[in-house]
Amino acid sequence: MMKINPYLNFDGNCEEAFNFYKSVFGGEFLYMGRFGEMPPQENMPTLSEEFKKRIMHVSLQVGETVLMGSDTGGDCGPAFIVGNNINLSISIDNKAEADKLFAALSNGGKIFMPMDEMFWGEYFGMLTDKFGVSWMINARESESM
Repeated sequence: MMKINPYLNFDGNCEEAFNFYKSVFGGEFLYMGRFGEMPPQENMPTLSEEFKKRIMHVSLQVGETVLMGSDTGGDCGPAFIVGNNINLSISIDNKAEADKLFAALSNGGKIFMPMDEMFWGEYFGMLTDKFGVSWMINARESESM
């Protein structure tokens, strides 16, 4: 099964924004984690104390949709640009299909993070397609998503 959900990027105020969205839409946070909670990563710069406090990932269940977000730019990731701060996140339960989608969407575009196993236990990649739309693909080999 495939789901596409909005993924919002912020410049240090992700937690404030998601608390606001929760007050507006209701729902519950499925996860909220900070950059400082990440295990050390190869090829990752040392994070500043300020950046460690920022939100690495948050997800809010709103009806049938999961609204997701993070603080971006700074010590890791592309620069934050107002107006270009939304991605479409594809969640899928098949790595081969994830690779197929990633290859097709990245054709003529720019790969930011190739598909690879991530510390949270899933297969993930990020790209911008040839039309400038940002995509995140997350795959796990299970029935429940």
